[in-house]
Amino acid sequence: MEYYYEKLEVWQKARNVVKLIYQETEKFPNSELFGLSIQMRRAAVSVASNIAEGSCRTSEKDKSRFYEISYGSVVELRVQATLAHDLKYLSDENLNLLIQEFDQIARMLSGLRRRTINRGKSTPQ
Repeated sequence: MEYYYEKLEVWQKARNVVKLIYQETEKFPNSELFGLSIQMRRAAVSVASNIAEGSCRTSEKDKSRFYEISYGSVVELRVQATLAHDLKYLSDENLNLLIQEFDQIARMLSGLRRRTINRGKSTPQ
């Protein structure tokens, strides 16, 4: 059985970001095991999870809300990656790669949310 979210390109990209974040945070010092490392992992998982949860909601308002939460997690992850870079846990190259991924997901989520809101406006309540 395949769920709708699995077909969404934005979810596939978010899934890939989870893998990237886990790979990068694995390299962080042990002192960050319960700090920035776990925060970044949770935020990355939140992005993918909220896309999936939103996609299965029946009301456009609910869908939009979960996409909005996912967007917030992308922004949170972008800040955390920048902080990790400031602390020398991420290289310039890896930070730039991650930021490109985050920004692309954020744009896709904005478009998905906008379409969802517009569909909700045209659907009689």
